[in-house]
Amino acid sequence: MAQSILGSSPVFKAECPKSSASTSTISGSKLKYSGIEQSQLGFLNSSKSNLALRLKASREGVGLIQETKVDTPNLIKKSKDGTDSFTEMKQRFLRFKKEKYLENLECYQELAEAQAPKFLVISCADSRVCPSYILGFQPGEAFVVRNIANLVPPFENGPCETNAALEFSVNALEVQNILVTGHSCCGGIRALMSMEDEENSSSFIKNWVTVGKSARSRTKATTSNLSFDQQCKHCEKESINHSLLNLLTYPWVEERVAKGLLSLHGGYYNFVDCTYEKWTLDYKRTNGNQEKGGYIIKNREFWQ
Repeated sequence: MAQSILGSSPVFKAECPKSSASTSTISGSKLKYSGIEQSQLGFLNSSKSNLALRLKASREGVGLIQETKVDTPNLIKKSKDGTDSFTEMKQRFLRFKKEKYLENLECYQELAEAQAPKFLVISCADSRVCPSYILGFQPGEAFVVRNIANLVPPFENGPCETNAALEFSVNALEVQNILVTGHSCCGGIRALMSMEDEENSSSFIKNWVTVGKSARSRTKATTSNLSFDQQCKHCEKESINHSLLNLLTYPWVEERVAKGLLSLHGGYYNFVDCTYEKWTLDYKRTNGNQEKGGYIIKNREFWQ
């Protein structure tokens, strides 16, 4: 077992069994969200004995919760003091413990020892576009980073939370895929498109979204005849490709991509009509036929 640079997240290559057998295709190969080979990682007999005693008490406590199946999203309601919100949150946690955790105990115990996700997902912080909920990632399958407008700054911009997570997931966890996924009606992209070229601002949001200024420039150059709303929609996708190219400015990302150990993907979730578009960046160090300003897209799919 290899120890990660963070100390608390050792890395192992074992994978937990999943309850379903659905698969999804990305980068031309099938990546199994479930049905993955069962891990051979075991636990000490003494740990199992102690665990059994703890689980007995846990099951008795969880059994007090009503077994209600909710077919439609039951959103947490707003309250003045937050009491109702946390009451619902508590019920959700206890249902998770009973119906997910305790029913898949071996898997969760292995995840408690280490993680080996195959994906790094860079997604927007928008509350409507949780990537694990939309794409069905199970615990341990995706290392997720969320920020305003799902942007990736270039290497030369210096350290920030996003590239710190990028460094850890690529160098320590050795993820095989990076998926930058955007979405419709993105407020961060709208803020980017609304900025003046030489605008100086004390706003954290505006200073952050300037990471996508090249995507904004390209959008304005190619969509000048479109409405502002249409330009924003175009930039929502253009900024994803811009972020994919920014990923290649990190030497350790570019090296693994060149060796075929890491693939870069873009995704776009339209929550207005619930569709998802997926594509892959076709990277070659020396490519004389590059299109669209420095990148070629392949394996484009439209899920609806």
